[in-house]
Amino acid sequence: MKALHIAATGMAAQQMKVDVVANNLANMSTTGFNPRRADFADLHYQQMARPGSISASDGSMLPTGVQIGLGVRPAAVSVVLGQGSLDATGGDLDLAIDGAGYLEVEMPSGQIGYTRDGALKRSADGLIVTSEGYPVVPGLTIPSDARGLTISPTGEVWADFADRVDPELLGQLTLSSFPNEKGLEAIGSNLFLESPASGAVFSGPPGEDGLGTLRQGYLESSSVDAVREVTELIKAQRGYELNAKVITAADQMLGATTQVRCCLLYTSPSPRD
Repeated sequence: MKALHIAATGMAAQQMKVDVVANNLANMSTTGFNPRRADFADLHYQQMARPGSISASDGSMLPTGVQIGLGVRPAAVSVVLGQGSLDATGGDLDLAIDGAGYLEVEMPSGQIGYTRDGALKRSADGLIVTSEGYPVVPGLTIPSDARGLTISPTGEVWADFADRVDPELLGQLTLSSFPNEKGLEAIGSNLFLESPASGAVFSGPPGEDGLGTLRQGYLESSSVDAVREVTELIKAQRGYELNAKVITAADQMLGATTQVRCCLLYTSPSPRD
């Protein structure tokens, strides 16, 4: 009976949806996090009678045919891109990206990662790094005697000193964008990698060529909508229960069929009769 396998694929799909929703809710407080959405597609179809084929009984053309679906499969888990709210922190190394773009980060392997998590820190050597300790490109160093730091919306980093009137320009932060941001490869720790699906990276100063600007003293909160996620969780739970009922019904039907067959074999006359 195909219903057992079909319902099993439905239960697996709803379980995957619950996993995605659980991950979204778990990251409600993650800086710069965008929720994910599970997309599904139907499986193959058993073509018992193809649409447009000729009926053997009267020679007429079948307008719809007979096609039996064989279940569902995961098609994609895509990112729902959206700007989270900007929360004021007052930290001189807290940066929120207001608009499109990612900060570039150099990982220990030398590979470049991308993040919207602007909770930056200062290393023991004065280097501007992420919470994981990865340097932010282009590798700006804050002098040890700097008493204050100012980062402009266009990414210019200025340091203030006690013995100077004018601030000193330390360097320029840049932002990166991609033709298809949903194609970035998530690797955890709020980091993404460029992939063939994302397209080639474009980097430039904040505020130019469609890139967003930087807001010092702010952090971008998660864009997860708790009400929507709970609604999706309830829908997935109901879908799981309905598919479980299909499996129960199919099992009962198989049991009834087996019982009828046993009765027929038991009551059938022997060859001697």
